[in-house]
Amino acid sequence: MRYIPLTLFAILAITGSAQEQAIKSAPKLVVNITIDQFRSDYMEAFAPLYDENGFKRLLKDGIVYTNTAYPFSPIDRASAISSIYTGTTPYYNGIVGARWLNKETLRPVYCVDDEKYTGYLTSDKSSPKNLSTSTIGDELKVATNGKSIVYGIAPFRDAAILSAGHAADGAIWIDDNNGYWCSSSYYFKTPTSWLQAYNSLNSLTKIVEVDWQPINRLSGNFSYFMTGGMQQPFKHKFSGTRRFREYKASGLVNGSITDIALLCFNSNAMGSDAITDCLNITYYAGNFDHKPLNECQMELQDTYVRLDREIGRLVAEIENKIGKKNVLFVITSTGYADEENVDYAKFNIPAGTFNINRTSNLLNMYLGAIWGQGKYVETCFGPQMFLNHKLLEQKQISLTDATKRSQEFLLQISGVRNVYTSLQLSSDNNQNTYKIRNGFHPERNGDILIEVTPGWRLINEDYQEDQLYRASFIQFPLIIYGTDIKSERINTPITIDRIAPTIAKAIRIRAPNASSAEPLF
Repeated sequence: MRYIPLTLFAILAITGSAQEQAIKSAPKLVVNITIDQFRSDYMEAFAPLYDENGFKRLLKDGIVYTNTAYPFSPIDRASAISSIYTGTTPYYNGIVGARWLNKETLRPVYCVDDEKYTGYLTSDKSSPKNLSTSTIGDELKVATNGKSIVYGIAPFRDAAILSAGHAADGAIWIDDNNGYWCSSSYYFKTPTSWLQAYNSLNSLTKIVEVDWQPINRLSGNFSYFMTGGMQQPFKHKFSGTRRFREYKASGLVNGSITDIALLCFNSNAMGSDAITDCLNITYYAGNFDHKPLNECQMELQDTYVRLDREIGRLVAEIENKIGKKNVLFVITSTGYADEENVDYAKFNIPAGTFNINRTSNLLNMYLGAIWGQGKYVETCFGPQMFLNHKLLEQKQISLTDATKRSQEFLLQISGVRNVYTSLQLSSDNNQNTYKIRNGFHPERNGDILIEVTPGWRLINEDYQEDQLYRASFIQFPLIIYGTDIKSERINTPITIDRIAPTIAKAIRIRAPNASSAEPLF
């Protein structure tokens, strides 16, 4: 009988040992790479010019989700990045765009402005206070009792702060006016030494001495775009008051981003112990200085070629330092592109101009005919109208009646595809309106949201807005590479709100507090 318990004990010990071996270690470092305006068609078009260690390697050895989308509309850089890192939509995280209208002051608000904090090497006063939910970096900080190292690095202020989150060690971006890599006192009580040293030796003020020329002198038949034809290599100097803004929207900026990202990685010894760290990086893949594509085709090609090399450089150095098995790379896009200045009339394509200021005047007249004179529409911002709640209260008109009457009237106006009310979006969650609702926030959007007809141009004279509307889908991938990742290509449609819970599962922490989507694996 004495042999039985010994045998059982031995079996249990062996089983336990096997289970321990089967349990995979969490990655020591997560590197989230968001590429602003990155597109699948351009990535594929320029593939013959790539090295073997950039996109080609990621696509070959990683999990590639080819059909990725955002579950809300409209999309810009701020709303996209917020949704990636919070695992939810603007309806919950509050970032409906780079700017919105303060309902009390009727003045535009920038998404990361905060007068409470001073800038480090910048006049901008910033914090993530307007981000209403936690990020993946925040949850990592909570799970490790603050021991994890978390940074957000981007050429743009909104991208750096919104990717870093509330609890990060730092958010770092390039100042528009002086060219320094800068931050906010929200993160840095005292300037960090490695960033100080970098700025002293590598200030972007030296870019006036730099010419941007193609890294690959491809000339001849430029066939990657429909315009084709002979394209001459370009040469740009960065000068004048806008030189840093131009640099940030050029192919050269990605080299600076890799430099500062690797310096951050090395200076903080990220991924060097058993506690997972998180490095959030934003690269740029849009048109040079946001110009129309037909004015910067060669520049865009060069941007993608340089981006490929920089990602290859980043991945190689991190892998060499801590090992591929210890790092998880997650690469995706902001999912939008700068609008082109298209003349549809030239090609007999239906188009028009929708002037929202004139439309609001007509609506005022209509509502005045019903309830008496008054300024029922206080202001417009983008395709939104803000009603005068005080006037409605004085006249004892319910918001339901006012928005319903407004909706009925506006649907008759040329250039209006659809009209949504705040009350409708706050309560309705059907399949027809879910993307609009997900992009809506009750405290930051107007009482009436107008969907402009695709092909029509919205004019808002109050804020000098001039925007061509289209519903075109921008195809972009999600690539996951590194720890225990086996090569796979998946064409099933997915949404980006599943990225954060997937990372959370991989590093064994809770997903951000408003994330309800399922992990991808």
